[in-house]
Amino acid sequence: MVKKVRGVVPVGEQIGSVVTIPVTGMTCASCVRRVEKALSSKEGVESASVNFAAEKATVEYDPKATGPEDLVGTIEGAGYGADVREASFGVTGMTCASCVGRVERALWKVPGVLDASVNLASEKASVRDLRGEAEQRDLKEAVEGAGYGVASPGEEEGGEAAPEDAHERGYRELKRDFVVATALTVPILIGSLPHMLGLSIPLPMPVLNWTLLALATPVQFWAGRRFYRGAWGALKHGQANMSTLVALGTSAAYLYSAAATVAPGLFAGAGDRAEVYFDTSALIITLILLGRLLEARARGRTNEAIKKLAGLRAKTARVIRGGEEADVPVEEVEVGDVVVVRPGEKVPVDGRVVWGTSAVDEAMITGEYIPVTKRIGDGVIGATINATGSFRMEATKVGKDTALSQIIRMVEEAQGSKAPIQRLADRVSAVFVPAVIVAALATFGVWLAFGPEPAFTFALLNTVAVLIIACPCAMGLATPTSIMVGTGKGAESGILIKGGEALEGAHKLDTIVLDKTGTLTRGEPVLTDVAVTNGVPDEDLLRLVASAERGSEHPLGEAIVKGARGRGLSLSDAEGFEAVTGAGVRARVEGREVLVGNRRFLEASLAQSLAESAVGEDGLVPMGEELARGGKTPMFVAIDGQPAGLVAVADTVREESREAVDRLRSLGLEVAMLTGDNRRTAEAIARQLGIDRALAEVRPGDKAEEVKRLQAEGRRVGMVGDGINDAPALAQADVGVAIGTGADVAMEAADLTLIGGDVRGVARAIKLSKATVRNIRQNLFWAFAYNVALIPVAAGVLYPLFAGEAGGVPGALRPFLGEYGFLNPILAAAAMALSSVTVLTNALRLRRTKVV
Repeated sequence: MVKKVRGVVPVGEQIGSVVTIPVTGMTCASCVRRVEKALSSKEGVESASVNFAAEKATVEYDPKATGPEDLVGTIEGAGYGADVREASFGVTGMTCASCVGRVERALWKVPGVLDASVNLASEKASVRDLRGEAEQRDLKEAVEGAGYGVASPGEEEGGEAAPEDAHERGYRELKRDFVVATALTVPILIGSLPHMLGLSIPLPMPVLNWTLLALATPVQFWAGRRFYRGAWGALKHGQANMSTLVALGTSAAYLYSAAATVAPGLFAGAGDRAEVYFDTSALIITLILLGRLLEARARGRTNEAIKKLAGLRAKTARVIRGGEEADVPVEEVEVGDVVVVRPGEKVPVDGRVVWGTSAVDEAMITGEYIPVTKRIGDGVIGATINATGSFRMEATKVGKDTALSQIIRMVEEAQGSKAPIQRLADRVSAVFVPAVIVAALATFGVWLAFGPEPAFTFALLNTVAVLIIACPCAMGLATPTSIMVGTGKGAESGILIKGGEALEGAHKLDTIVLDKTGTLTRGEPVLTDVAVTNGVPDEDLLRLVASAERGSEHPLGEAIVKGARGRGLSLSDAEGFEAVTGAGVRARVEGREVLVGNRRFLEASLAQSLAESAVGEDGLVPMGEELARGGKTPMFVAIDGQPAGLVAVADTVREESREAVDRLRSLGLEVAMLTGDNRRTAEAIARQLGIDRALAEVRPGDKAEEVKRLQAEGRRVGMVGDGINDAPALAQADVGVAIGTGADVAMEAADLTLIGGDVRGVARAIKLSKATVRNIRQNLFWAFAYNVALIPVAAGVLYPLFAGEAGGVPGALRPFLGEYGFLNPILAAAAMALSSVTVLTNALRLRRTKVV
């Protein structure tokens, strides 16, 4: 069973109560009735009609009781499928967490959409919808209708990102706007400086104000146009976002100043001049653009892992066509082509060696820096580097099907996903901006009525400070940036992480269950021991046994043959070969009768006890028992009707397994081993590796039950395996970890995949998870703390401290808190930008985390 993360469609967000679902797998009228019955029995479904010819189900339902995602699950539960498509596309114009929520709600409203998730850091939307019901243009219209843009829409089926994507173009546009804003704001500040310092002004006040107006207008409406565009898009839907806050705040300062310039008499105070705040509006916009620029630059760095992976691809391939070698773009290589790879070249696509031998450096894919010897029949991975010899390979996977493209796709999907911890920020941001606008209006009203003179100016500046300081950008970036960096760091370390939920869940584990065969061991038996009792030289004994086993297809027999050949022994042909299932083999080799098998087989064949073959500790039975206690499988040997010795075979433990277990235990995890071996053998291997608990004699179909049993004890369980029969247990576990050298179905069921098959990667993944979650919590703390601390200051809560006989704000604090204790709007803009940059910078620290 493959574990699924189901999207939650908000109650009342569906348009209408009828949905048409494409149904697959129906073959007859009874299938129609079965689907209709399943849907009709679903709570909230008012009617269900299935069209066999069109292969579609039309369902009328109550959106408050159920939704399309639940209906799809009902169809799948009835044994059929729903044609569900997954699409991903870039979204432009988002600036904060409230933007994310707005785009998600707009996509959820598209008929046929099952789930929609938007990531602010990667600027991507991922949508699951019913094929044929929701078209790409519908999704685009929904996003644009919400006030945002769509960049490079298309289904994510292993496609490759363009060299210069929307992010790069947006960064250049932002940089241009910032440069223009800076060039105009500097003279505005110079013109405003004499008044701020109480100095005389060489120009008449009207001339100066008109000059400042001319300089500030392009900053407000050209460099700051993105804020008005974003605010208008939100306003069309009766909503507000971060752009609304900036547009309202800067417009208030600009329009008041413009009115004071055009009609100074209406706004003049005790003197003959009116206060203008063009410096405030222009500098706020410039500082926010600077913050956005720094954010965009940092966001680009969070995605460097994807860029590095994409840059590994070979550009060309040397293909044999028509008997001649020809260099072609790698995109033109087809499955079945024979490709020549010379020393030092990159392997262009995935394939299988058909001629030659070489050592291939697979470090960029597996993280292992020792080149791997490749012979005829061995598989090679695209983008790895051929270190020494030349070879020819047959292309087996090209384009989006190659291992590298699949890795890139998985990393992109993980980076676009959400961790459960992000739900808190999403819930808060949904109501945050409207609450800030209410707080700003309240601030204006209170200080207009009760503030010091000039009350209007005091109220205006406090209101602007509240609107600017409250930007929820930091909250929106806190989680996705950490996930992007964490998953990218994982990919660089040979760990593929399916999503934010898996990345967050791994840090909560307290128990790790390791499947023995293929995970802790090499998954193939090897010859380990040869013992003799009647004077036959051990090489002669092994040669006779291996010759007898040549006709066997049993893995233990193959291990003996391979071991004998590895020792340089020449094997003979066997005559009269006979295999007794589950017992042993008999054959005639070089004129001698050879028996190889378990104790019962030999004793039944010889009609005597093997215990009589020798005395004391040198006896075959004691030796066999000692080998079995060491986790080996002893096979007894008789030659010409007399016990002659034994050979032992074992699935050898990987060199790195002990270190892997030690690393897991050092992280505070209890380690258990899962195996079908008998308890004595299992406990021997567990002792050898320092494992706390051995779950022995577990049948393949019962592995998931063992995981359930541990979970019933209140444990958070991580399961590590590589085989097809491990898939149910991987899906059942809180976090499933697949060994990348294993079966595809195991990797599909798992949450994490270790590309190179090194079980030490489990500890690396958990360590990375802990570091990422710690980073997310730090980001969220600072994002929330920043707003909680500074919004009240911006609203003027410090005014009572300095408004009495204390003489106002001390001189050292006046640049920050003004004369009466309110936060300078310009400093509010700088603090707002700094908060987002701080969160991004903290997330980028993950790149330096040591997970080895």
